[in-house]
Amino acid sequence: MNIDSLSCGLLEFEVSIVTKILVIEDEHSLRKDIMEMLSFEGYTMLGAENGLVGIEEARKHLPDLIVCDIMMPELDGYDVLDELRRDTQTAAIPFIFLTARTDKMDRRHGMELGADDFLTKPFSVSDLLKTISARLKRREDIERVTEQRMEELRGNIILSMPHELRTPLTIILGFSDLLLGEDNPKSDQIRDMAQHINKAAVRLYHLIENYLIYAQLETSASDMEFLNMLRGSVTSHPRVVIEDQAIQKSQTYNREADLKLDIAEVAGVVVLEEYLKKMIAEVVDNAFKFSERGTPVYVVGSRHDERYMLQITNYGRGMTAQQIRDVGAYMQFGRMLHEQQGSGLGLVIARRVAELHGAEISIESIPDHQTTVTLNLTLNSPPKT
Repeated sequence: MNIDSLSCGLLEFEVSIVTKILVIEDEHSLRKDIMEMLSFEGYTMLGAENGLVGIEEARKHLPDLIVCDIMMPELDGYDVLDELRRDTQTAAIPFIFLTARTDKMDRRHGMELGADDFLTKPFSVSDLLKTISARLKRREDIERVTEQRMEELRGNIILSMPHELRTPLTIILGFSDLLLGEDNPKSDQIRDMAQHINKAAVRLYHLIENYLIYAQLETSASDMEFLNMLRGSVTSHPRVVIEDQAIQKSQTYNREADLKLDIAEVAGVVVLEEYLKKMIAEVVDNAFKFSERGTPVYVVGSRHDERYMLQITNYGRGMTAQQIRDVGAYMQFGRMLHEQQGSGLGLVIARRVAELHGAEISIESIPDHQTTVTLNLTLNSPPKT
């Protein structure tokens, strides 16, 4: 390699300092030269003196690109590439061969194994940098296109799923409601079956709604126009919305007497009304779901400076510190110990809605005693005159 041409190549290429490159080369001086030269360009370098060590380093560090000699003792470059392409974690890493051989069959064999490019020794610094830059750019292009396609797919799912899933459910709910409204005393068995159908349909409808809302929140999280819209939305007189959602949930569980409301009135909070309804519904639903009939569920709202603090407390199962930390999508706590219908998305949705509105949500709990979920919302301040 023409190391003396290093100075003319240093300023020609810009790279990210976080890009990791692994050099697998048994010739110590050449490996050292390549690593030093690439480190000057801003790359983070890893080295391996043979193929076996190279495979270990690749699996351990998952580099962004690998430069590998072909002719090495113990394990040659072809075997290294073949092994890494069989591993799902390393299969997509761009792979450049260094070779002193120019035989077309060697190149063909390497390409069949999945090599991305070849450099023939001796090579110039400029050739190496151009090859690396091209392969990294190609990988970025592929990742960008893949992400765009995933965004389109997620968007299509969000648009199509509500209609496709809700339509048959609406029919099920409609006919089960008709059956439940029958006055014929001989239809007790039918009415019992209709109740089961209706209950299952309602549960499934709620589950689908939560999946769709969660998907929408996640796909919109990087959309600045959407975020600006959310953070400019105001729910006026939120006490009515909060009380209404809490009462509806208490009625669902036939526990109106257990609900204790103390909601201070304020002019408005910075939350889209539909999302405020969703947050309250999910948190209050959890409070009733995980506490026993006859125990109180408190919903308390109060003003603190420029914030509106809403606290929902129940005296039920509670959560451990680890469970609170692990609040995440599709996670339901203690499922093996306590059979409970649902996807575990309720608290996740409430937390995500709060985050996207610039609000805060926290959970405090004593296992087997009580849980308090606190929502800190931003008050809507009227413009100064």
